[in-house]
Amino acid sequence: MTVFPRPHREDVLIAAAGLLGGVLLWALGLHTQGGRLLPGPWVLLPLAAVSLTELVRRSAPRTALLVATLALVADQFTVGSVATIAMFTDIVYAAVLYGSPSAARRIPWGTALTTVVVTVAALSWLRSPEGLLLGVVVAAITIAPATTGVLVRNHRDAAEAARLRAEQTTLLAEMDRTQAVMAERARMARELHDMVANHLSAIAIHSTAALSLDDARTSKDALAVIRENSVAGLAEMRRLIGLLRDTGDERAPAPAPTLGALDSLVEQARTNGASSGLTFTLEDRRGEGPALPAPVEMAAYRIVQESLTNALKHAPRGPVTVLLERTRRALHVDVVSPYGDGPGPRAPGSGAGLVGMRERVALLDGEFEAGPVAADGTDGAGAANGMKIWRVRAELPVDEGGGTA
Repeated sequence: MTVFPRPHREDVLIAAAGLLGGVLLWALGLHTQGGRLLPGPWVLLPLAAVSLTELVRRSAPRTALLVATLALVADQFTVGSVATIAMFTDIVYAAVLYGSPSAARRIPWGTALTTVVVTVAALSWLRSPEGLLLGVVVAAITIAPATTGVLVRNHRDAAEAARLRAEQTTLLAEMDRTQAVMAERARMARELHDMVANHLSAIAIHSTAALSLDDARTSKDALAVIRENSVAGLAEMRRLIGLLRDTGDERAPAPAPTLGALDSLVEQARTNGASSGLTFTLEDRRGEGPALPAPVEMAAYRIVQESLTNALKHAPRGPVTVLLERTRRALHVDVVSPYGDGPGPRAPGSGAGLVGMRERVALLDGEFEAGPVAADGTDGAGAANGMKIWRVRAELPVDEGGGTA
């Protein structure tokens, strides 16, 4: 048994108004036709049936249209009521507006076909132009409300589609904003790590040496290195904080580090690693050529910086070599350091440096690898025979348009 949901308040008002209006017209003796098979109060039965269908015009539009059509046919055997016809047109309109998409497509064609059939039958029966008038009436109570329902439904669907597109656009914008924030946080984390980790590692190593060795000269040298790196680290932190606080365009952007500053970077590493028995060498084989793109230079600088920091943290005594080489399509960065357990204090590591280097290379669609390899067969990296070395290799593509050699 089908249980219809509670009628909408507007549908109840339409049904009540139609029923009361039809009863009032009948009481006043106003009819659409006369001399029918069922005169008198029989007209109220189709009226009541159509009024009941108004209650389910939204919840069961197809059932309402079927019952209303039968009631309209039955009304033709009575004296007729304008209220019955008016409510039938509303049922046709509601069947198109609230019915299924297939019903909304079929009902207008059905009303057009019905109008044609009635018109042809009337012309054949009456054999006079008055049959056309009957066809116009049928079109007015079937085609007109069905067409109106199609227009309103299309407008409603278009408005709903526009609302959904607006919601999707808002959702995509929020996703883009979230991804942008996450990417910016990752970039800031890489910059902060690369700028400060080198200085803090040197401070940790030399402070540990000063505490573990009971030698006044060693402690003094360690404190000098600690002070130098702490001052440099504070300067880097102030610069980064200034960039984060600056929200306007008045200040020029801070210059990004370039490969021209590698000499100073290696010299600083040489000073910090002297007490650990590490030696640092820079071999620049790039030669002459057009300037490299700024993102490539910055990525190469940060990779060398982080590699030197890792050597200060973990490498035993031995040489550390930085090799830069440029081809027509890429800049090659190769940093080799001793690998293994060595004497002396070491700073702890978290692995964030390797992650940051890998991310920088990935952003440029380059290739990156880092890990221990055998010293034999390397390209003159400087590792002693009989021991492993730690190699960091990066290949950074160079834009053909502006940076090829």
